[in-house]
Amino acid sequence: MKPVPFDYARPADVPAALKLAGTGGAVKIIAGGQSLGPMLNLRLVQPELLIDITAIAELKRVEEKRDSLVIGSCITHADIEDGRIPDVTNGALRTVAAGIAYRAVRNRGTIGGSIVHADPSADWLSALSALGAAAIVSGPQGTRRVPVENFVLGVFETVLAEGEMLTGLDVPRRSRAARFGYHKLSRKTGEFAHAIGVYLDDRDSDTCRAVIGATGGAPLVFTDRGRLFRGRTVSAAALDDDYLRAAMTAGGLTDAIEQKLHLAALRRAVAKAVPS
Repeated sequence: MKPVPFDYARPADVPAALKLAGTGGAVKIIAGGQSLGPMLNLRLVQPELLIDITAIAELKRVEEKRDSLVIGSCITHADIEDGRIPDVTNGALRTVAAGIAYRAVRNRGTIGGSIVHADPSADWLSALSALGAAAIVSGPQGTRRVPVENFVLGVFETVLAEGEMLTGLDVPRRSRAARFGYHKLSRKTGEFAHAIGVYLDDRDSDTCRAVIGATGGAPLVFTDRGRLFRGRTVSAAALDDDYLRAAMTAGGLTDAIEQKLHLAALRRAVAKAVPS
C-alpha cells in the first residue's frame, strides 16, 4: 500500500518547525522514518501535513556538559553505536544502541524518533529511564523538561501537546564506578522485545535505578536499592520477586507468565551489571 496524499514541509530550524506543527489538523513529524514510514504505507497514520526535520542542524548537535550530555533528537542509533558522540554513561549508551534492530535501521533511526514513537517495547524508552534522562520539549510556550519515564502515557501516546516537539535528550553523566545491565527477550534478533530489564548501579552518586520495560505502557522504575534486594547484597538472586510482581500488577501487567518473563529479563540485567 501507499500513504494517503499529504502536504510536505522541510523547515530549516526549530521555530519554523514549531510554527508548522501548531497549524492544527493532522500533523506528523518525521526524522529517520523507520517506524513512521511503514505506518504511513499501511495507512495506520494519515496526516494532512508531514514535517521533515532532517534539515534542522540544531537537532543533530551534541553538547557535553559537566554533569550531562545533551543529545539532539535527530542523532541516529549508529552515531551512538560507532562512538561519533561522547558516551558519558560508562558505555551504557553504546551498549543499547548496538542492540537495536538491524544495522540498516540503526543507520537511519533516531533516538528522538524512538522516544516520540512511544512504542513501550522500544529500547531507548526503558534504557533512558534507567539512566535518569530527561526529554527536552520545545513548543509555543518555550522549553520544558520531562523525565523520560514520564514522557510516554501509553502505546503511541506521549505528553507532547499540540505544537510541541522533542528537540533533545539530557543524559546524566555517570561515574567510572557505574555498572549497567540491559537485557531484552525477543523471539528473534531485530524484533521488538516482549520483556525488558535494565539496571543501573552508580555507587559514587548513590544511584540505583531498575526498570521493567515493554509492559504495554510506561516503564516501571524502581530506585530503592534496599527494597529491591531486601536489604541484601546486590545480586540477581536477591531481587524481591513479590515486591516486583505487586508493582507490575499495580501497573496493569497482571498476566503471571508475562510477569515471569519480565522478572527474568530484569534478573539477567542485574547479573550483567553486577556479576556474581
